Amino acid sequence: MKIPVNRIKTAIVGASGYTGMELLRILLNHPAVDLVAVTSRAEAGKRLDQVFPRFSKARSADLTFSEPDPDLIAESGAAAAFLALPHGVAADIARALLERGLKVIDLSADFRLRSAETYEEFYYHEHPAIDLLAEAVYGLPEIHADAIEKARLVASPGCYPTSIILPLAPLLGQGLIDPCTIVANSMSGISGAGRKADLPLLFCECNESARAYGIPKHRHLSEIEQELSLAAGEQIIISFLPHLIPVNSGIATTITAQLRPSVAAEQIGLALESAYSNTPFVRLLGRGKPADTKHVTRTNFIDIGWETDPRTNRVILMSAEDNLVKGAGGQAVQCFNLMHGLDQRTGLEQW
Repeated sequence: MKIPVNRIKTAIVGASGYTGMELLRILLNHPAVDLVAVTSRAEAGKRLDQVFPRFSKARSADLTFSEPDPDLIAESGAAAAFLALPHGVAADIARALLERGLKVIDLSADFRLRSAETYEEFYYHEHPAIDLLAEAVYGLPEIHADAIEKARLVASPGCYPTSIILPLAPLLGQGLIDPCTIVANSMSGISGAGRKADLPLLFCECNESARAYGIPKHRHLSEIEQELSLAAGEQIIISFLPHLIPVNSGIATTITAQLRPSVAAEQIGLALESAYSNTPFVRLLGRGKPADTKHVTRTNFIDIGWETDPRTNRVILMSAEDNLVKGAGGQAVQCFNLMHGLDQRTGLEQW
């Protein structure tokens, strides 16, 4: 891989959460990155290796957490910034950093939706930066690579949407399934809820238990339907049923949909191969092979398998990914690589 002589000075805004920690894990080893700023209101003034002892002796381990001040971030020399912040908070900092000439990869939901009205419907407040929505690029490299390469503002997708959009988009694009019949069931590790003290997320509340939540209108449904509608060329509405399971990380998704009349089972595999055979982080398992989270955790891969049910004439799509890597930090770094003319795999080839 071609690596630039001068590393790209980079900042992580909101580096003390689970996603921020995953970004640190990747970027501290990224051959083209010089990490120059990390921010956290809660940890401001502390060294990186004090907050995360696992990073002791890593490159830039002596960095000190600062407040998320756009001027300080710009003064660090950063040319790019990852925002691992809550929705509603990220937009203002994104704007300030863009004005200071940085490229921004936002991991919140603030720029994932093209419609301010849809954002308000799902997030219950007005969009804080409507004028930037038209510029933001949805950061799914397997579908929007060309636009990501040219972007200065990328909205990194949610973890559930990645696991649902990638299996479904090729089938919708080729008209192989009836979109009105799509049902997506997903199971996520507890880290997907964030690094915070919250009674329903305590160990004794989650261990040896599984439960649905966010029914019937989880926030991620908004971006799932947006991207599936673009793939299909028509408005798509689906049923999405997320579940919390007692593992640290990983998402397993199973999707079913009715096949169109006269569609042969082999066309499913051909559509997936056509879309992803040359992409570095989609692994197609083939027919009759379920995806397993244990094979993707701590990696940037998404595994996809499929099968058909001749009794019901339905396709069954199965995917697995790490919600903190391909579903968050790893995918954001994949976008960063594209934005800076690097091979998508740079810093992400971890098994």
